[in-house]
Amino acid sequence: MFVDQVKVSLFAGGGGNGCLSFRRERGVPKGGPDGGHGGQGGSIYLVADESVKSLAYFRFHPIQKARRGAYGQGSKRHGKKGADLILKVPVGTVVREVDQDLAKFDLTQPQQRCLAAAGGKGGKGNSAFATSRNQAPRIFEEGRQGDEVEFILELKLIADVGLVGFPNVGKSTLISKVSAAKPVIADYPFTTLQPNLGVVDVGEFQSFVMADIPGLIEGAHQGHGLGIQFLKHVERTKILVHLVDVSPYTERDPLEDFHTVMRELEAFDAKLADRPQILVANKIDLVGEDETRVDRLKKLAAQKNLPFFAVSAIKVKGLKELVNALARKLGLKE
Repeated sequence: MFVDQVKVSLFAGGGGNGCLSFRRERGVPKGGPDGGHGGQGGSIYLVADESVKSLAYFRFHPIQKARRGAYGQGSKRHGKKGADLILKVPVGTVVREVDQDLAKFDLTQPQQRCLAAAGGKGGKGNSAFATSRNQAPRIFEEGRQGDEVEFILELKLIADVGLVGFPNVGKSTLISKVSAAKPVIADYPFTTLQPNLGVVDVGEFQSFVMADIPGLIEGAHQGHGLGIQFLKHVERTKILVHLVDVSPYTERDPLEDFHTVMRELEAFDAKLADRPQILVANKIDLVGEDETRVDRLKKLAAQKNLPFFAVSAIKVKGLKELVNALARKLGLKE
């Protein structure tokens, strides 16, 4: 199950109480205070892990608690520190406070970690309060409470290339042909209900990551269709591949499709409109002799100074040239 946003409640461990104790030794008539300190409570850390692909675990375990510190004991024995809780999250996870837009933490690198909730400090035992005037103190400290916080965890996929376009333009087919990704493919809207990642090999020792972003429609940035749920995954991609269906069987105009998706990207984040982009006409195997739709799209690409490719993902036609162009843009050797 792919889950890219969850609300979690984190409870760090409380510190252990200090101990009230007096030494009792043979030959020492009055003894002395020997209460040990309480242990510090366990903290909660979030760690980016490449083996974790979604936030599904937290959907079913939204409350996480770390262990509290042990109480201090006599003979100045200090309580054991509570064990820290390490929570693994996908690389690309943004951590923000509830009702806040700004990120508190942004885990973009493998093994990057952040302290999400600090454990409470342990209380001092009565041995810490002995003075020349008060040699037998009968006071001690209670452990402090650990942090209790609520966060929104939001996953934004990190990919080199993002495939965008209307539903059913062939994004899933394309990624399945150039990588080992196996998305669900069918001839109806919103076949892809979650982003798919695929590793595209370039040469023998190089590769890049491609993301298939579920189809956008007009009004996606306002919550129409599935777009608002997945537009955030486009934010981290280095290059956008804008796929347009040029087959005569769609009732939509390919140029209008392009402009609609561009308006949605810009409305969601104005910076996306300036992202390096390649315009791709797909399903050319269905065009037949009338290539007017392809020519119009090619002319538009020239006007906007965008690289243009005409491909047939299902027939694997033109895909090698597209992959090589993407590799060059990413600075990889073919």
